[in-house]
Order: sequence, then structure tokens, then C-alpha cells
Amino acid sequence: MFSKILIANRGEIAVRIIRACKEMGVATVAVCSAADKNALHVALADQSCCIGGAEAAESYLNEKQIISAALLTGAQAIHPGYGFLSENAHFARLCQKNGLVFIGPAPEDMERLGDKARLKELAEACGLPVIPGTKALQSPEEAKEAAAALGYPVMLKACAGGGGRGIRLIKAPEELAEAYGQAAAEALASFGDGSVYLEKYIFPARHVEWQVMADEHGHAVCLGDRDCSLQRRHQKLVEETPSPAVTEEMRRSLMEKAVAAVKKMGYVGAGTLEFLLDGESRFWFMEMNVRLQVEHCVTEMLTGFDVVKWQIRIAAGIPLGFSQEDVSLAGSAIECRINAVGCGTLSMLHVPGGPFVRFDTCLVRGMAVSPYYDALVGKLIVQAKTREEAVRKLRAALCELVIEGIPTNREEQLRLLEDERFASGRYDLTLMGNG
Repeated sequence: MFSKILIANRGEIAVRIIRACKEMGVATVAVCSAADKNALHVALADQSCCIGGAEAAESYLNEKQIISAALLTGAQAIHPGYGFLSENAHFARLCQKNGLVFIGPAPEDMERLGDKARLKELAEACGLPVIPGTKALQSPEEAKEAAAALGYPVMLKACAGGGGRGIRLIKAPEELAEAYGQAAAEALASFGDGSVYLEKYIFPARHVEWQVMADEHGHAVCLGDRDCSLQRRHQKLVEETPSPAVTEEMRRSLMEKAVAAVKKMGYVGAGTLEFLLDGESRFWFMEMNVRLQVEHCVTEMLTGFDVVKWQIRIAAGIPLGFSQEDVSLAGSAIECRINAVGCGTLSMLHVPGGPFVRFDTCLVRGMAVSPYYDALVGKLIVQAKTREEAVRKLRAALCELVIEGIPTNREEQLRLLEDERFASGRYDLTLMGNG
């Protein structure tokens, strides 16, 4: 096991990883930008290094500075969290070159599975039902021919995409040329790769994903499903497990397929297989995220398995200490993301409490929300014996949550929970206007 880990991230996920390390008896190193010198993750870590200016490109994306900080402090491994460098094969190779363990998949796996167009071919070979689509496109003209063959509407997506960027819904041929240029430009700016591909638009649908863990010894498990259909502009707002739209028979079948696919891919680490569930209860594979998901904690609440700790153990070469038979999905867990909707300085924070209520956050009194980074400031998660009880518990916890000085989306989340479509479990991606 590692004796010291550097966390190459910020915000609530850096706090989350530091807490896991503390429980494991592992020392931690925090890195920060000039804007984050007084951040919570810096205060909680055993050591800290300021690695650059406020802009992410100067700090949290500065590979050389992060490597230098790890070497200077004697860290043995680097945990990238999510976002920033978490899916950057070049950075993972740089870690290897400097004798550091990258806590995540091998760079070769990131390249192999990070291209979403190529991944769909691999997934199909592994027996997963794949949405009809294309390989990486070379021109708008090629896209137009492919769209005509697939039939409108279609989705244009970035091959190296994520977080809702580089995606365009195209309903008619005349929309394609402009959308192609926009998606390619956005993909290039966001991921350094402007390649895009097309796939058939599945509508209406739900977004259901499956959490997997696999070690280097050939063991793999699936920790169940998460319904992430409450999204705005492809950005998730609420996640729950298990999905109310998935029957037990469907769930067990997909869990078996997910485990088999991960083993066939030779994947090692924590990962998420993402699917669309159409109106005829058919699953369609979309993509695989080869990193820790923002919403991993809702799975932790339901199953009791600490995904971050197992990520670290797997990276250290330790076999999974549990099997598929040990995974129980009884009850219900729901998470809502608390996002800042403007800048401000936190003047008061009251965190809700009670059994099976969890609030992962980076908020501390006096903290100022910076315009340089993601708007997520916390995740409120509850767990209960039934979905109905979990919804009530989350509503009560949201009502108890007080964040003053920083405008947030708390009221919007309360309205979502009161929507009859969510309360009944009969919702899909259209609830928030997607599509």
C-alpha cells in the first residue's frame, strides 16, 4: 500500500479523496492554485503545494508542476479525481516515467477506451447492445451521408467528449453543417481533439449507468446501476440507485453483461458503462467513463462499498476483497448536486444531519466561489429502505441545508423533487427539456 498520495484536484472531490486516505492511514499532499490557497482540501491534507495561477491551465492542468510537487514531497502515487487530468493518457504516462503510480487505468486503456467511436466497436464485440452510429467522421459531407443512412434525428458527439461538451442534436439535414463546425470546435477547445461521430438519437430515453470495479488479477464486480436522467444540457442534476425503470431481471442481466465486458476488455480500475434505456425497455450502450464518476457516492451509500478506497487498493495491486455475491442493492439512495449559480462568499453553512444523510462538500465559512472552476460545491445524498422514503428524506435534508452568501440551485432541486414525474419514478431525459 502507498504511504503518501498526491491529489491532483480541488473542491469536494479532493476533500473526498483526502478523507478516504486518512481512514486508510495514508498521508496526503494537496495541490492548489493561487485562488485556492485557503481551500478546505489544502487545510485537510498533510502537506500542500501551490502549483500556479488561478486559471486551471496554470495549475490543475499543469502536468509538470504536479509531477514536480509529487516528487518534491515524496508521494508514491497521484489520484486525479474526476475532470482535469483524470482521463489524460499523456499525464498517466508522465507519472509512469517519473516512477509514480497513476490511480486510474493504464494510459493504453485510456486511449483505447477514450475514443467513444472506437469504443462502441469494442463494446459490440463484447456483446453489448450498441446504438447505431459511425466511426470518427472526416468532413461535414461524410456526416450528411451518414445521417441520411441512419435517419434523422441524430446526435453529433465528440470522440473524446464528456461533461455534455461537443454534443449537438440534429433534426434536419440543413442543421448539420453548422452543428458539425460548432461541435468540432467545442471538442477541440475542451479536449484537444476535434474529431466527432454520429449516432442515432434514441428518444424518449433514460440515462442509466453501471458502476464496475476490476483488479489486475482478473476479478471484476458490478455495483449496480444509477439513473442519471435528470439533466439540463447534458449536465446531471439528480442521480439515484437503483433506477425505478429497471426490473430486477433486467438489472441482473445487465450486471452480468457489464462484468463480462469489462473482463473481456482487460480493464483495470473503477469505471462506468453508460446506457440509454428506450421506451421499449431496451438498453443501448453509449460510452464508458474510465475514471471516478461525480456520482459514485450514491452507489457507496446503497452498497456500503467505498469506491475511492478500492480505487487506491487496486492501483496498489491489491485484489478485490469481495465478489458479486457480496453486492446488495436493497433500498434506495438518491443524490442531488448543489451548484453555485453565481459568485459570492460563504457567510453561513448548516449541513443537514440524521441517519443515512451525507453531504460531500468543499464549503467552509469565508470561502469565495471562484469563476475559474466548476460550479459544483456539494453533493447531498440520502439512503432509505424504500424510494418513497428516500425522496422524503432528501426533500427534508434539502430544506435543512443552509448556504448563505453563495447563490445555489437548492430551490430548483426542491422543485424537481416535488415534480410528480420524479416522485412517481416515471421520468426520462425530457423532464429538464433535453431533446
